[in-house]
Amino acid sequence: MPTTNIILLLGGALLIALVAGQLVALVVGQMRLLRAQAHSDEVGRELLLTSLATARRAQRKVDENAAPWNGIRKFSVAKKIPDAGDACSFYLSPHDKKPLPGFKPGQYLTFELDIPGQKKKTIRCYSLSDAARPEFYRVTIKRCPPSKPENPAGLASNFFHDHIHEGSILDVKAPGGHFYLDTSKQGSVVLISAGVGITPCLSMLNELTESGSKREIWWFFGCRNSSDHIMKDHVAAVAAKFDNVRLHVCYSAPGPNDREGVDYQHKGRVTVDLFKTLLPSSNYDYYMCGPGPFMESITTALTEWGVPDDRVHFEAFGPASVKKKAPPPVTADVAAAPAFQITFGKSGKTVAWDRAAANLLEFATAQGVALPSGCCAGQCGTCVTAIRSGNVTYAQEPGSKPEPGTCLACVALPSGDLVLDA
Repeated sequence: MPTTNIILLLGGALLIALVAGQLVALVVGQMRLLRAQAHSDEVGRELLLTSLATARRAQRKVDENAAPWNGIRKFSVAKKIPDAGDACSFYLSPHDKKPLPGFKPGQYLTFELDIPGQKKKTIRCYSLSDAARPEFYRVTIKRCPPSKPENPAGLASNFFHDHIHEGSILDVKAPGGHFYLDTSKQGSVVLISAGVGITPCLSMLNELTESGSKREIWWFFGCRNSSDHIMKDHVAAVAAKFDNVRLHVCYSAPGPNDREGVDYQHKGRVTVDLFKTLLPSSNYDYYMCGPGPFMESITTALTEWGVPDDRVHFEAFGPASVKKKAPPPVTADVAAAPAFQITFGKSGKTVAWDRAAANLLEFATAQGVALPSGCCAGQCGTCVTAIRSGNVTYAQEPGSKPEPGTCLACVALPSGDLVLDA
């Protein structure tokens, strides 16, 4: 081949190599630029989220400076939104337009209701179902049919559903309750609920995610199927948005159109056996709310799994909602000790105290003495009863101590002979 042709071929190859090199350099440069832009976008996103979380915490601090009120405060229903499972959310705004105090996620509101046909006001407690916000409180209430005439369990819930509408005015006591998430901790949490027991856990979930917390959150919720799945879309959206939320929904009786892996993750009920297959260990704080038998089975199984009692927290409206292990047998000395005498002054009854009774309210009811009651957890003050003589102790610390000379019968125990004005 002539030398000239060889030179031309080599020159062409060199030119092609130079062009290819430039193309490669251009592509590499573009890729680096895109990676840098993506990193910059991610940093910007993180900064935005941090700024939003900081602003939210600042707003919450302002809210917490608003003083809680004593007694009754008027609230108007700003919105009433139906949900699945015959539940409905009520958004409550202060009628006086003054700032709302914050609350701890998991706490509840106490309502005094004027229900037609009732001789006295009906007292009911409903968990707050959202994080603390400056504009409103939210409660989510499920309609419950009355169980029997003497125990109209659905009296208040049906009243809310049938007679409370947007613009209605309600009498409300300040948030209270000992069941709440400790937001000062940083450890992982397991939120467990069934049915309308989802409400305080919703408050905890929203508080954690909206405040920018990076705590690992395991969410376990049980219901029959999608027709009973309260706040389904909201919780799914939260789990999709936040990487630290682990969503596990259990349907005990999935409907024909319910899709496993989409509408729910597990067929069956929420159990500790399920926890054992999913959780890396038992070393968590557990918060739960639901029907009494549900919580009793979970707490018993958690204890058997070795979870300390102080790491298991539950909402228990009503006496004996969760039964702990039986106390040690009564010793001969204690059994031989004289029984306290409980006298109901107005009713004219004097009865020996039953050591198996959980509290004075339960004991009075067993004797046919009617005492007013509400939350049955020492919070609402409905069961306050005057003491004519004697003293009491408390099975659990009440939300606020009653006036001297009175007791909260739902959590009180006699210290000796006792005369009540009942």
